[in-house]
Amino acid sequence: MPDVIQLLSDHIANQIAAGEVIQRPASAVKELLENALDAGASEIQLVVKDAGKELIQVTDNGKGMSPTDARMSFERHATSKIKSIEDLFTIRTMGFRGEALASIAAVTQVELKTRQAANDAGTRIIIEGTDVKLQEPCAVNPGTTIMVKNLFYNVPARRHFLKSATTELRHILDEFTRVALASPAVGFRFWNNGVEQYHMEPGSLKARIVALLGNAYEKNLVPVEEKTDLLNIYGFIGKPEAATRTRGMQFFFINGRFIRNAYLNHAVIQAYEGLIEKDSFPFYVLFLEIDPSRVDVNVHPTKQEVKFEDDRLMYSYLNAAVKHSLARYNIAPSLDFTLNADIQQLSSVQQPATWQQKEATQKGYLYNTFSDKDQAHMIERKDSLRRWKDLYEIAQSPLPAAPSTDNLQSAVGINYTDTPMQGSLLSGSEPESKGANNMMLLHGSLLATTVKSGMMLIHILRAQERIWYERLLTDWNSQETPSQRVLFPISYEASPQDALLLTEVLPDLARIGFDIAPFGQNTFAVQGIPAGLTSGEEKYVLDEVIEHLKHEAADAVSKRTELLLAHMARRLSRNKHAIMQPEGQQALIDELFACSQPEYAPDGKKVFVMIKKDELEGMLG
Repeated sequence: MPDVIQLLSDHIANQIAAGEVIQRPASAVKELLENALDAGASEIQLVVKDAGKELIQVTDNGKGMSPTDARMSFERHATSKIKSIEDLFTIRTMGFRGEALASIAAVTQVELKTRQAANDAGTRIIIEGTDVKLQEPCAVNPGTTIMVKNLFYNVPARRHFLKSATTELRHILDEFTRVALASPAVGFRFWNNGVEQYHMEPGSLKARIVALLGNAYEKNLVPVEEKTDLLNIYGFIGKPEAATRTRGMQFFFINGRFIRNAYLNHAVIQAYEGLIEKDSFPFYVLFLEIDPSRVDVNVHPTKQEVKFEDDRLMYSYLNAAVKHSLARYNIAPSLDFTLNADIQQLSSVQQPATWQQKEATQKGYLYNTFSDKDQAHMIERKDSLRRWKDLYEIAQSPLPAAPSTDNLQSAVGINYTDTPMQGSLLSGSEPESKGANNMMLLHGSLLATTVKSGMMLIHILRAQERIWYERLLTDWNSQETPSQRVLFPISYEASPQDALLLTEVLPDLARIGFDIAPFGQNTFAVQGIPAGLTSGEEKYVLDEVIEHLKHEAADAVSKRTELLLAHMARRLSRNKHAIMQPEGQQALIDELFACSQPEYAPDGKKVFVMIKKDELEGMLG
């Protein structure tokens, strides 16, 4: 048999490596921006065209490269960061693998211009698919300019799998935001298709957050600053009222490097327990500084996943730091007086109260103010539970023979002819008409009613969702969805990434009754909302729509309408007052069974369950 194992060519090996590192235009943007930071740049400019598919250009004023280094930088595993195995555990730079430029050059057409400040002339290199086409001296400012053109031009299959320009631009904005947040002392400029999107001067972290994410965050930022033996934590968290139903406004940086870590994210969310709604996500930009030897950043090619030497200790420190900041700024109550030595020294804490002190207190003005009648702050003592022991003894004593219905009614004061289920469970007869009182509300969320074969339990919220979903679907198909104008336009501000998504679905939102128009950069004016939507709920609807679009599958565009209507139906269904009266309960049942699919809610959950009469009798033996 002939030998079948052979070495891959450098060209194929680089393309395979590029598949790990360069997944989309945003991946190239991330690597180029991080290289500029590692070069010590204080000003960085990013230019993209056609969401990075046509052009990605990064210009910096860093230290530049010599002609030899400029050529070597495109070789695989060529790096200036690692010289020994020990260096791998003390890394503080962004890049170190030596794969970024080689991977980019394998799937693009690259032009590099670079010059060191001490040299009179710079170097220009043109590479296409790892083949060096040209290297020559050139005139250029100190620093480096790299242009990446026609991404995946030699791998058409991968270019075919790129998403829409809006989606790819949103991913580029994500990477740009992370790099710019990590380096507030560096100035950034960003152009998209010839239009300048950002022009940020070097400044404080707070100013950078506001410049990147919007003015709405300025009044909701709470500083965090904790120094411990293990790590230092600093940055900002959002006030509870700034929490949103969309993910994406959560940023962790370890030694200046953006990371994703669900365990640390849980530590922050747990600190907000009781302050925000269950399905909300707090905002935070937190920097963790730790000895590089205690964290392994060489876990994933994109370097966004890390491993810690002690995860639990990191969790505890982070959770405590966030809680401390919330308490320090009077956002979360803090009643732990054991941390204050001055309070511990008070005699009222160290010594028990004596009867002389109690008697003196009872004679005092403050005590009498709240205990004597005819006083403004008098608190009347209730004696309604004084005979609780007698009631308990009565409950424990055995009952005599079961009394008749008449005797029981007179004993407990209940008239069975007035109870809701009197026409069904007790007598076994069916309701004479729709107006008969044969319904009962259970726990505020379930509706019990009788049918010929037994009893039906209806989940009220799911029934309302099904009813509203079919109403909205009918209006959608007829394109005559009613909209109610708001007295004053409502401002809705989103992050740049979320603004792109919202702009994309504005026509769909208009078909369900929203009247939304762009109003400045990343801001929208809501001038009309769907009929039936409570004022103030529009923000939550838009948050939920954006959150869904962020995690929308590639083949889910065709189902976007159904999911959009389901989100709206869920919001419009939160009306508990409509089913408090029998008329509203009967109307709910009538509308539910007029639907084309009354058995299931829009999310596929069951709306009602039938319990047959035989099953009920079996339960009672």
